[in-house]
Amino acid sequence: MGEGTTGKLVLALDTGTTSGRALVIDASGVVVASAQQEVGLRTPHPGWVEQDAEELWRAQLATAREALEKAGASASGIAGIGIANQRETTVVWDRATSVPVAPAVVWQDRRTAGYCEELRGAGAEALVRRKTGLLLDPYFSGTKLRWLLDNVAGVRERAEAGELAFGTVDTWMAWRLSGGRSHVTDATNASRTLLYDIRSGDWDDELLELFGVPRALLPEVVDSSGVCGETDPALLGAAVPIAGMAGDQQAALFGQACTRRGMIKVTYGTGCFLLLNTGDEPVAAPPGLVATVALQLAGRRTYALEGSVFIGGAAVQWLRDGLGIVGSGAEATSLAQSVPSSDGVVFVPALAGLGAPYWDPYARGGIFGLTRGTTAAHVARATLEGIAFQVADLYQAEADGAGVAPAEVRADGGAAASDLLLQFQADLLGVPVTRAGQPEATAFGAAWLAGLATGVWDDVDEAAGLWRAGATFAPAERTGAGDLRRRWQAAVEAVREFARATQ
Repeated sequence: MGEGTTGKLVLALDTGTTSGRALVIDASGVVVASAQQEVGLRTPHPGWVEQDAEELWRAQLATAREALEKAGASASGIAGIGIANQRETTVVWDRATSVPVAPAVVWQDRRTAGYCEELRGAGAEALVRRKTGLLLDPYFSGTKLRWLLDNVAGVRERAEAGELAFGTVDTWMAWRLSGGRSHVTDATNASRTLLYDIRSGDWDDELLELFGVPRALLPEVVDSSGVCGETDPALLGAAVPIAGMAGDQQAALFGQACTRRGMIKVTYGTGCFLLLNTGDEPVAAPPGLVATVALQLAGRRTYALEGSVFIGGAAVQWLRDGLGIVGSGAEATSLAQSVPSSDGVVFVPALAGLGAPYWDPYARGGIFGLTRGTTAAHVARATLEGIAFQVADLYQAEADGAGVAPAEVRADGGAAASDLLLQFQADLLGVPVTRAGQPEATAFGAAWLAGLATGVWDDVDEAAGLWRAGATFAPAERTGAGDLRRRWQAAVEAVREFARATQ
């Protein structure tokens, strides 16, 4: 560890979609204390998903204070704060009062689908794809910001007058932590907005004109690791450097120590997110995937290919809450293990449409191959296998797109606790799947970024050296693996065709 840093602590803030978390991590990479508080979501209309940005802030501040108290640490003993955040969620607030002008529009929100269709019809997607690496989809921030500008009374006028500020959740947290003195975002979050050129590393005037966004709204783009402000001393008891920021999936990529080209991680959360480090140059994203900034250090950007599955661990939650056949994720695995196979049952968990590489918002879930002999155990096993099949589709598309053959896949997230899932995943991919020894990969990534900026760790290699492997699942020879993949593809096409036929 860096000279004189023994005993130094880093505070990691992880503002997710359903909770705010805070972890105090020491220089040896040990979690000293943690705290978590749930936050709510609102769906006022079909396809709309909103949050109260003030609630996100209050929850994150409360967990930061609680984690420090549990650790027996004072703010003066914290070297720096690292922020990881749900990406794409869009907040606009008054610069003078810090009061949001409207609810935050969450990354899951689909209200701008029609606007995206209009832009696509006008031929704008090629420009967007070339400069941002992204797709024209409501998922990303630019169309959400345009909606707020056009639909909340007075917002466009006030934005053009410089009275308002825009940010994703990292920006909102840095603003509130600093008492309104730091209006910043890091390059990973900027790269999710549709407003940022991932090659030039700056906001792009042509994109701003396309989406009708005044430049006066925008934060300064900074490194993912670097001091970009300090906290208001009244919040935590002393001024603490704000020293690291990254979107949650990029933070997890770093927290999994995937620091070299060709390294890949999958997060099995509510959805599944597969990121492949493609090195110092962005790769032209194959259809259905996006190119994104993985990290920016000292002005130098690393890039990644990314694929997102909308329903991952949420499929297991559906078994629990929708069907009522299991009481927990662990019980789902136990039930699935009680049978040797799914007995031909295939579940396509398109419960919120299909994400990458299909990007079919109209697809709906389907269960195929049912017989009189089908049991709840077969359905549970098909559910876990359905998660793995989706990830296998992403893995193949990313490996082909980048022209690399990853030596292993590093896994984190709640559903990664299932040995059955990870073994089946390894068998499908033909490469080892390694579960992270530290389950909080996102928070560790944020912590390591902050610690790099404040001298807790000397360099990236030292921080990455703190990563620990959990169990590794080596691929087994699986007779008929090709048949399983073909059956899966047939099921995917069936749910898509059903959607087309019933629209």
